[in-house]
Amino acid sequence: MTHTTNKKMAIVAGGGPAPGINSVIAAATIKANLEGTEVLGILDGFKWIMDGNIDHTMPLTIDEVSRIHFRGGSHIGIARANPTRKEQTLENAVISLLRLNVDKLVTIGGDDTAFSAYKLWEHSKGRIRVVHVPKTIDNDLNLPLHANTFGFQTARQVGFNIVRDLMTDAKTTTRWYFVVAMGRKVGHLALGMGKAAGATLTVIPEEFTGTVKLKTIVDTLVGSILKRAAYGSPYGVAVLAEGLVEQIDPKDIEASGYPIERDDHGHIRIAEINLSDMLKAQVTEALKKYNLKTTIVAKNVGYELRCTDPIPSDIEYTRDLGYYAAKYLLEGGSGVLVSIEDGNFKPLKLTDMINPQTGRMAVRQVDINSQGYKIAREFMVRLQKEDFEDAHQLAMFAATAGVSIEQFRKDFEGLVQNEPPEIQLIEGAPSTKPDGEKKARPQPQA
Repeated sequence: MTHTTNKKMAIVAGGGPAPGINSVIAAATIKANLEGTEVLGILDGFKWIMDGNIDHTMPLTIDEVSRIHFRGGSHIGIARANPTRKEQTLENAVISLLRLNVDKLVTIGGDDTAFSAYKLWEHSKGRIRVVHVPKTIDNDLNLPLHANTFGFQTARQVGFNIVRDLMTDAKTTTRWYFVVAMGRKVGHLALGMGKAAGATLTVIPEEFTGTVKLKTIVDTLVGSILKRAAYGSPYGVAVLAEGLVEQIDPKDIEASGYPIERDDHGHIRIAEINLSDMLKAQVTEALKKYNLKTTIVAKNVGYELRCTDPIPSDIEYTRDLGYYAAKYLLEGGSGVLVSIEDGNFKPLKLTDMINPQTGRMAVRQVDINSQGYKIAREFMVRLQKEDFEDAHQLAMFAATAGVSIEQFRKDFEGLVQNEPPEIQLIEGAPSTKPDGEKKARPQPQA
């Protein structure tokens, strides 16, 4: 053992819960304790220390944390408090840590907490060394080799189980489910759940460029419902990323009866806007035009995922991250985000994680040009370009909707203009899709 300093290391968790937080806390604490360094848990994120209050801490020891890695939640609490809003709160946080005899800080969180870590490190001017561990079930931090942020795989597993069971219920009871999954700006979790479970369709914000009209989302769902009904399957499950709320025209949201509020980081308070209920009401009303009745059940999936016990892959991943964070600090390192590349430690400078356009942490979106996304689209049941090129299918859908072919085109053809192109594995190979006048091909049984 080495005893290089009597200064302490502190750990703080910010943002929302994610499976694996306790595993990071445990691994970092054990490594630091074994090297002779005391560890403090800062309770409730930056909430107290940004106001200069140092009474909300707890000592972390090997005995205290040795088995917490199995459990969800956060042993030291969590909060969305934002110390970067004022210069004074940043200084308060730094001074609070120094008063606690802390010169090393492990921050655990998503893009907002990563930004707080960056600003605190920058503001401290060497007084506090800072290392950030990327945590978010949204999976939206730009890690090397498209590595997942911790908690994502566990959240997807639980979400997959829910969607899978709802699909069975939908078929059994002949109804539709609108499942809204967490993901403030991105659709990684919604797509991960929907693709794995074979949901009828998944709608994510990355599909749209700029602001999208609420009617476009509604028509996408109505089109899927009509298409399924035409094939004799009047049921299904649509998975929707909650980040659609930030994409939809705010005027449309407020017209639906939901005033827009913002949190401490300036984000729309998505939890105050019930996207699934809003879409249920709008789609139910839209279906009246087509004399089609269906039972729609709105379901929000989010809080069930955040504090569930982590699966083994997330436990292993977060134990490694916690170890690396502590060791890097103990060796004198600072100002980095901890990541793993090809099984080895990969420090990413916090300064390099900033988006120069926004001045905030860069957000990793779903790449809708990737083959993975295009495959997901291939298996969804939603209106496609080929539906409007196939006379038989088009007539069948129009008949199901009880409108003319011309009216059906007018109502829905605009939805398919930005459809991803077909995957072509061999350059110059012919399309594998059927010609327009052939019999309508069978649909995936989602």
